[in-house]
Amino acid sequence: MVMLKGVEFREIKLRDSYNRRALQSKNKIISAIKLFGLTEDDAEIKLENFAMRKAQATASWWMLREHLFFSYNGSDKFAENIAMVAQVIEHFCHLLYDKQITEEKFLELFVEDGDIVEQRKHARKVLGVEENSIDFETMHKNYKKLSKECHPDMPNGSTEKFKELNVAHKVVKKELSAL
Repeated sequence: MVMLKGVEFREIKLRDSYNRRALQSKNKIISAIKLFGLTEDDAEIKLENFAMRKAQATASWWMLREHLFFSYNGSDKFAENIAMVAQVIEHFCHLLYDKQITEEKFLELFVEDGDIVEQRKHARKVLGVEENSIDFETMHKNYKKLSKECHPDMPNGSTEKFKELNVAHKVVKKELSAL
């Protein structure tokens, strides 16, 4: 089981037909947002050419006048990651559709800036970890070390660098706390 957005989901492990299963997951996401009158054109869900390789899966869509986004990178295969994305989005779309959660709660779970992928890449670069890292402990350690070095009260400190570091930490903390 995997805890995502405060809910336990069954971890998906696939053994074959990765590209076909990735496409099925994309279609599940589209079906979930269609509950609210949206179409495939309202979402951006990119598929990998080789769905069995390790890659982050993302889904981005506009709904309720907001940009919504969800990504997952906790599995070894893109097809498994996109299946987890589909599982989470389906779950919460059905809760919203059945009025078991409010629009406000739904937005709280998924609203992100339009350039969130670039923000997350930049945050990892600032924190000195690999682009696809999901190791928050290492990022947090690096954050503490770097924040001491660049704190404005230190001799070589920099207010701008310190602010950039804090923003980077907040970005990855929000992302990884959803996992």
